[in-house]
Amino acid sequence: MNITVIGTGYVGLVTGACFSKMENKVYCVDIDEEKIEGLKNGVMPIFEPNLESIILESQKNGDIIFTTNLKEALNDSNIIFIAVGTPMNEDGSANLDHILEAARDIGKTISHESLVVVKSTVPVGTSHEIQRTISEISNVEVDIASNPEFLREGRAVEDFMNPDRIVIGAENDKAFDTLMELYSPFTLNQDQYILMDVKSSELTKYTANALLATRISFINEMAHICEVTGTNIQDIQRGIGSDKRIGHDYLNAGCGYGGSCLPKDVNALINMANSNGYDPAILTQVEEVNSNQKNVLVNKIVDRFGDDLNGLTFGIWGLAFKPGTSDVRKATSLVVISKLIEKGAKIRAYDPRATAEFEKAIDEKYLHSIEFVDEKYSALKDCESMILITEWKEFENPDFNLLSDNLNRNIIFDGRNIYDKKINSMGFELYQIGC
Repeated sequence: MNITVIGTGYVGLVTGACFSKMENKVYCVDIDEEKIEGLKNGVMPIFEPNLESIILESQKNGDIIFTTNLKEALNDSNIIFIAVGTPMNEDGSANLDHILEAARDIGKTISHESLVVVKSTVPVGTSHEIQRTISEISNVEVDIASNPEFLREGRAVEDFMNPDRIVIGAENDKAFDTLMELYSPFTLNQDQYILMDVKSSELTKYTANALLATRISFINEMAHICEVTGTNIQDIQRGIGSDKRIGHDYLNAGCGYGGSCLPKDVNALINMANSNGYDPAILTQVEEVNSNQKNVLVNKIVDRFGDDLNGLTFGIWGLAFKPGTSDVRKATSLVVISKLIEKGAKIRAYDPRATAEFEKAIDEKYLHSIEFVDEKYSALKDCESMILITEWKEFENPDFNLLSDNLNRNIIFDGRNIYDKKINSMGFELYQIGC
């Protein structure tokens, strides 16, 4: 099939790349000329395992084309995926400016009947608004469908290639059949397709992310109860996770969730509910718990060193919001580092992938207090303690002798509970979340 994907962020690039791997002809369109020029030359704007190799192979085969020319793409396509960002407004609502701009551009450019598929996470009713926007500009008939993504950053290609389910919201059998045929190389049986109306599909995505966020905030709330009762959250995680009704996923206490999806989507769902006259009490608390959780490490550091951190340097391991990605959007590292600097501290930081993105994301006023290094033990040189924020695999089994050699004091703040308390017997002070 011939496909156009509008937007070359995480979702758009992964979608375009994976479809192109199955010998579809894919046009990836973006208004960012610099990004498109980079992609044409094999420069990836993001890090995602296996993404680069797929794109380079598809480019060599002529199966993926990067362009700023929407007309060229639409003239040769009958399926159009919209995968542009829906960033959060100040009131928590989803900003639809890019979505509606894409719809208007489609309306001005489209020349033949097509299926427009909304991949972006959008509030209920947005897909139909996109369809209306196109129809107001163009006489060309377009079908509309919602096909939300459920990709995990760091495993996005794997998730796309091996989906546990494919949600499709559409209005007629033709749209359902077209998308099921397109996805057939990625599915083993018909049970993987979950078909519904467009609005329900839109809300399914928000519901999934809100539930994942709820699990994280719930276990973090339990971690606080563990700390005040002298119990161990890791034992409790094992005790409840072995229950098949509950499972282990998204039940690891830590220093808060971040990223481009969970924070944004929880807030958008709260706003959507409020706009329709309903107060979503649980979701409001999920967001509040997570916001507070990002301060937990700072609070523990202040309890140990005092509120005045002038003259102290802290070594940071991990800047990305999660391992396996260069993404730092809403990352806990942004909160922890800025607050430590405000208390007078200096920072030495290491991340295997996210340093460049972090430098762009943090307020410039903090940069003079941060030294970025390219080796994990160098980040600890002459530091008062090590602060682990992102649980990259390379941090799991460090050489504790090297840690001790580099640190001024053998103190570790483990924001993801990845270390065994046995290291206390090696002369370390280990501070964790809920244990």
